[in-house]
Amino acid sequence: QVQLVESGGGSVQAGGSLRLSCGASGLTYSRYCMGWFRQAPGKEREGVAYIYTGSGNTGYADYVKGRFTISQDHAKNTVYLQMNSLKPEDTAMYYCAATQFRWACGSASLRATEYAFWGQGTQVTVSS
Repeated sequence: QVQLVESGGGSVQAGGSLRLSCGASGLTYSRYCMGWFRQAPGKEREGVAYIYTGSGNTGYADYVKGRFTISQDHAKNTVYLQMNSLKPEDTAMYYCAATQFRWACGSASLRATEYAFWGQGTQVTVSS
């Protein structure tokens, strides 16, 4: 059974930083995409960043590019999202997600429909 568990959310002031973690278990293959998504109240879920576990290739949505960094620790089966220069509009529930086996990840990996497994989410609140 696949489980994804997020942690690291919280409340910060604008300009601050947070690091989210996503621990994965139960995945029986080594090549897949891990993504971070977010959903604010009344809005659709949107892609933030992805990483391909095979090569470490990453991609970002334009609205976080240059501020957020996704990374992985293979030994810990954990993916991180370092969020710097946070803005009030970054306030949302953040989810991590994993695909089935993949040979590569690309721009489509920012679409929620690409992902088969989801965590429960961790709340990020940025005050002005």
